[in-house]
This record gives sequence, structure tokens and C-alpha cells, in this order.
Amino acid sequence: MKYAFIDKHCSEYPVKSLCRELDISRSLYYAHKKAKPSLHSQEDLALRAHIVRLNAAHRWAPGVIKMWRLLQAEGIQCGKHRVRRLRKLENIQSTRTRRFRAAAAMQRVQPPAENLVKRGFNVSAPNTIWVGDMTAMRTKEGWLHLAIVIDLYARRVVGWSMDTTQATTLPMTALNMALAQRKPEAGLIFHSDQGSVYASSDYRDLLQANSVRPSMSRKGNCWDNAVAESFFSNLKNEAMYHRLFASVDEGKRVVGDYIEKYYNTRRLHQTLGYQTPAAVDAAYRVPK
Repeated sequence: MKYAFIDKHCSEYPVKSLCRELDISRSLYYAHKKAKPSLHSQEDLALRAHIVRLNAAHRWAPGVIKMWRLLQAEGIQCGKHRVRRLRKLENIQSTRTRRFRAAAAMQRVQPPAENLVKRGFNVSAPNTIWVGDMTAMRTKEGWLHLAIVIDLYARRVVGWSMDTTQATTLPMTALNMALAQRKPEAGLIFHSDQGSVYASSDYRDLLQANSVRPSMSRKGNCWDNAVAESFFSNLKNEAMYHRLFASVDEGKRVVGDYIEKYYNTRRLHQTLGYQTPAAVDAAYRVPK
């Protein structure tokens, strides 16, 4: 620690004076300067570089455990406590300011469609249950609305759409994208809140035309659609943190890149055993 203090302040004060004040021999200090760093110190420096690189690549969002998992995924072996210590040395803190917290239900009435999911968010196969929701974000040109469809099996966004208005066509476009990409068999459940666009006759007709069964959360109960709400929390923390988009086009580009180039393909999910949605989908095999 004394040597580090001298290194830090030698441009301000003479080394001779610093050594005298700290009761250190100048010859020992200079011998220390010439000594090669230990193997452990060299390994720490290399590991710190990897941590900084991965932290930037993953949008400054990973905590200690996720960073440790990312290092392991690259074949870099180290302990969790070492990662925590080196993150502190690099002054790395997650950009996440708050996690999704659902408000308590204010009303408990029967929804327009029965709640078929009942918070059973873990499913055994793709295209069994999809969930959908919408959110809005500000830009300097006005509001931008996003509708998404998530397959619960791999937590993958399989359909999404963005527009400046929150018309019924917005979630319908997202659902049509998911249907075209996944081509699910009859009986798939689509779960949403009781928003007017999801309860509209046009949306219900689209579900029926594709043999999809509607399911809806209880009114005012966000926990019933927690996976979709959690996705929006991740999006806003990792792609929009303290950010006001300059234009609608910029918002569409950033959110689209987040979904397709990061969230689906590179982001590790604790729920998936620290795998990516794409990896979980790829590992699925239909039983013979």
C-alpha cells in the first residue's frame, strides 16, 4: 500500500520526501519498482481486462454472478469472489437502477378471457404458451410504442412491432410476425393483460383464425404477466438507461438491435440456467 501511495503521488512530491514520511528506504522502493509483478498480479490484470471488455459488450448490465458466468462461457476459470474484487477495482457497477416490481392487485374481477396460465411460466416445449404486452418510450419526436410476443419456453421474443400509435394493429403485427416465424400447432395459448387492444374483436378474430387460445391476467394484477413485464424492465435498464432517443427512427433501431442482436442471442438468463434464449431453443429436440 505504501509503494502504491508513492507511485500515485510521486509527480507531486519528491520520492525522497515521500519515503521519509512513510519511513521506507528509497533503495527498497526502487527495488520494488524494478521487480516483475507476481504471476497472480499478472493474471489479475488479464482478468480485469476481460471483465471490462465483457461489461461493455453486455451493455454495462451484468452483476457479479452473470459476469462470472460470462467468463466461464469463454473458458476463463476464476472464482466469484475474485470477480467481485476485480469489479470493485475497476469501479464497475451495474447500470440497473430497479427491477420489475408488480403492484398489488387493485381489483379482482373475472377477465374477458379465462386466465389459463395462472403464473405457470415454466413450460416444457416451445410454442406452448406465448405472452404479450405493450410499453411506450419517449423520443424527441414524440412517443414510440412497442408490442412484443415472448415464447415462455426459452423466454425468446418471437414477435415484435413498433409504431407511434398504440392501435390494435400494433400487437396484431407482432403476433403475425411470431406466427409466421414459428408456425405453431393448434392449441397454443396466448396470454396478455386485459388491455382494450387485446380484448378487441379484431385481435380475438386473429387468435381464433390461427387456432390460438386466448388467456388474460386478472385486472390490475401485473404478476399474472410477470415475464413480459420483466422483459420491459430489462429493456429500459439495458438499452434505454438515462437515454432520450433523438428520433423515432433511432428508437426503433436501438430497440430492434437489443431484441435481435442481444436479448435473444447473447443475454444470459438466470431462469434458463444462465443460457441464452437462442441456445435453449437450439438445444430442444422433439421427442420421437
